[in-house]
Amino acid sequence: MFIETRDTPNPATLMFRPGREVIAEGPGVDFPDVEAAQRSPLARRLFEVEGVSGVYFGDEFLTVTAAGAQWQHIKPAVLGAIMEHFTSGAPLMEDTPASGAAPKAAMSEDDSEVVYLIKELLETRVRPAVAQDGGDIVFSSFDEESGTVFLQMQGACAGCPSATMTLQHGVENLLRHYIPEVNRVEPV
Repeated sequence: MFIETRDTPNPATLMFRPGREVIAEGPGVDFPDVEAAQRSPLARRLFEVEGVSGVYFGDEFLTVTAAGAQWQHIKPAVLGAIMEHFTSGAPLMEDTPASGAAPKAAMSEDDSEVVYLIKELLETRVRPAVAQDGGDIVFSSFDEESGTVFLQMQGACAGCPSATMTLQHGVENLLRHYIPEVNRVEPV
């Protein structure tokens, strides 16, 4: 099995592409800590590698964040864990019914027109672009009074030095251009 490794804009995070689907459908899954990783055998195994501080599963990739560790020391163990998991045939997630629940950012009949447009632009324009860098941006909420959109950064985007630039100069400008009710974008 060949696993392609790519750098991301976040120097603490590497992207691993196992050459097969990681998440079948829907949004990615973020494991910001060991506790969140308990529902995934692969995420648990990756957190066993000393220095791993975050894991994110995307459609055909996963990203691993290392806090305070040097990649040249932990990369072989991370690659080994990924290879062992995919060759074993073990499930990615153990709690399949709960993990298949609709994410908070899913379109809802209760969404206002503005929220629907925000989610649509995020889904069609923003998420595909940030996925190329091993991350994700998920809608959290919209404050209609202030015109503020709150977004959660995941994967390589979480803690990335350029995340502020991405939000304020990329996502904010895009949303403000198409949706006059949006005044600014803030991370959660």
